[in-house]
Amino acid sequence: MKITSPEWIRQFKNLLQGELFPAVESVVGPLSKQAKLLVAALSMEPLAKWLPRPPATGRPPLDRQSLASAYLAKAIYNLTTTSQLIERLQSDQPLRRLCGWDRAGQVPSESTFSRAFHEFAAYQLADKIHETLVRRSQQGRVIDYLARDSTAIEARQHLPGDHDKTQPRGKAGQRTTKGRKKAGKRGFHPRAKACERGSRLQCQQSMKLPQMLADLPRTCSLGVKTSSQGHPQYWRGFKLHWDVADSGRIPISCILTGASVHDSQVAIPLMQMSAGRVRWRCEVMDSAYDAKLIRQQSEKLGHEALIKPVKRKGQPAADRELTPDNKERFKKRTIVEQLNGRLKDEFGGRVIYVRGATKIMAHLMFGVVALTVDQLLRLSG
Repeated sequence: MKITSPEWIRQFKNLLQGELFPAVESVVGPLSKQAKLLVAALSMEPLAKWLPRPPATGRPPLDRQSLASAYLAKAIYNLTTTSQLIERLQSDQPLRRLCGWDRAGQVPSESTFSRAFHEFAAYQLADKIHETLVRRSQQGRVIDYLARDSTAIEARQHLPGDHDKTQPRGKAGQRTTKGRKKAGKRGFHPRAKACERGSRLQCQQSMKLPQMLADLPRTCSLGVKTSSQGHPQYWRGFKLHWDVADSGRIPISCILTGASVHDSQVAIPLMQMSAGRVRWRCEVMDSAYDAKLIRQQSEKLGHEALIKPVKRKGQPAADRELTPDNKERFKKRTIVEQLNGRLKDEFGGRVIYVRGATKIMAHLMFGVVALTVDQLLRLSG
C-alpha cells in the first residue's frame, strides 16, 4: 500500500520521537532543539547518496559526509562564519559527534572546510537534497495555493565596474574617469542582452528551463524594492526568488539572481521548476508579476493566476482592484514574507560572507533545506 505524503511525515516524526532521539541521546548525550533538527534533517534525507564522487587519483579528501553535515549544522545553528562553526564543533561534543568526529582534534582546518564548500556549491548539493525532500513530501498531493515572491540578499562584494584602490585619483581625491565606460550601469544587466528577438518574457515562451536559468543575470548588482510602508529600500547583492506552498509553508523552488533583476523575469522559470516537482491549483503574486505573458503561461500549465493588478492609465476601474473575495485569497502571499524572515533570522540568510552567486546560493540552500525539514515536522503536528 502506498503511503501518502502526510502519513509518511507523521510516521517519520513518530520514529524520531520514539526511537531515533532516545538512541542518539544514549550515545552523545542530551540533544538541544537545534541538535534534534539536525538529526531529523540528516535522517530524513541521508547526505551520503548525494555527495560527489572523490577523484580517482591524488590525495584522498577527508570525509565529505561529515563536512556536509557540518555545513547543514552551520545553517541550523545560525552561525555566521566557518571559523565560528569550527569553534562550535570543537567545544560542543554532541554536535561534533553528530557530524561524525569523535575528538576535537579531528575537526579539519578552515581551508579544508572552504575547499569542501567549493565542491558542494559547484555540485549543487543542497539544491539536490531540497528537490528530493519536496518531491517525496508532496507526492500525491495537490497544493491549493503557491505563493511567489523574492527577498533581498545583501552581499559583501564589489559590483562589476567598481574600481580597486590602486586606480589613479584626480586632484580632488576622486577616482579618474579613465576606463569607466563599462561601469556606468553599476552592475545592472543590460536588458538588450536578454534576447535579441524580444523581451526576456517573450523569449522564455520558447525556452526550456535550463536556457531560462542560464539567461538570468547572476552578477552582484544594486536592487530596490518598495517596503510594506511604501518606502524604497536599496541594497547591493542578489535576490532569492522562491515559490512556497500554503499547506505547511514548504519552500518548493528557489532561484538566485542579481538584485537588479525584476521579479517578473523569474516568474516563468519558477513556474516551470515548481511544475516539475509539485501540483497546485492557484498561484498568488503581487503587482510586480502583472504581465499578460505570465498570466498566459500560468493558464497554459492549468493554474489560476491570482495577481494584484497594476493601476494603469486608461484601465477600466473593474480591472484596477481585486474583488473582495480575491482580496481575502490574496492574503496567502504573506506566507512567503514569513519564510523570508525565518530564513534570515534563524537559518543563516541574514549575514553572508561567501562571494559569488554559486557559493551564495549554496549557503542559502543549506538554510532552505533546514527550513524545509523544520516546516515538514511542524506540518505533521
